[in-house]
Amino acid sequence: MPIIVNLDVMMAKRKMSLNELSEKVDLTLSNLSILKTGKAKAVRFSTLESICKALNCQPGDILEFVD
Repeated sequence: MPIIVNLDVMMAKRKMSLNELSEKVDLTLSNLSILKTGKAKAVRFSTLESICKALNCQPGDILEFVD
C-alpha cells in the first residue's frame, strides 16, 4: 500500500507509549495498534485530529504517500 503510517516514529520522538496515547485519544489499544502497524483500511479525521493533538504534530508527520 502506498500510504505509510509513521505513528511509531512520532510516538518515539515524543517518548510516548502506546498505552499513554491510547488513554489520551480515547482509542482501544487494539485499534491504535492496527493503525500503528499500517493494517488499518481507513482513519477518521476526528481520530487523526486527536492523535495530532496528543503528539503535537501535523497529519503529514504521521501519514506519508510513497509511490
